[in-house]
Amino acid sequence: MIIDFSALSAPQAYHLMTQTIVPRPIAWVLTENESGSAENRYNLAPFSYFNSVASNPPTLMLSIGLQPDGSSKDTLLNIQRTGELVIHIASTEQVEALNQSAATLPYGESELCASSLTTTSMEGSALPRLSDTRIAFSCELDHIHLIGEAPQSLVFARIKSAYISDEIVQIDKEKGRTLVDVAALDPLARLGGSNYAILGEYLSIKRPT
Repeated sequence: MIIDFSALSAPQAYHLMTQTIVPRPIAWVLTENESGSAENRYNLAPFSYFNSVASNPPTLMLSIGLQPDGSSKDTLLNIQRTGELVIHIASTEQVEALNQSAATLPYGESELCASSLTTTSMEGSALPRLSDTRIAFSCELDHIHLIGEAPQSLVFARIKSAYISDEIVQIDKEKGRTLVDVAALDPLARLGGSNYAILGEYLSIKRPT
């Protein structure tokens, strides 16, 4: 089967791409709302159009579309205003909380209030991180690139610091590298529709010389 993307609507293209480009990492993004009570201070939302795109400077990219009514999503508004965000890597036991945080709420109403999630301070960050996540990146906005007619916002965020739980990390002193136990991290991945994936078995193969 050959599918001509020029014949697809935007929703059809999105459905096909999310069904075929799998699995995808998930950016669980915390930003600060402009208004709202103290308990509604932070916005939390997942994005699966996400990946690392450079290591010098260390840069992450997430793609943020529009709301169904054509307005900007809260995460994008907050990033544009403050230039700060914390990106978490969720583990599989957090799937229910992550999925719940995808709900569309009025601006200034925090997804944290509708869950049992809590935050804690993060060294080197103006924002807190989720208490129970094993990896979190404190980031600052580098730039936003608009693509398409809608448009889609490609947010390029520079990593300032990273929190990695001691239970999943080791230091290779000989090579000066940080080693993460991916099985202990147990990262959650996104598939199409309502489907998620977990790693299960994984391979370790040495690169050819």
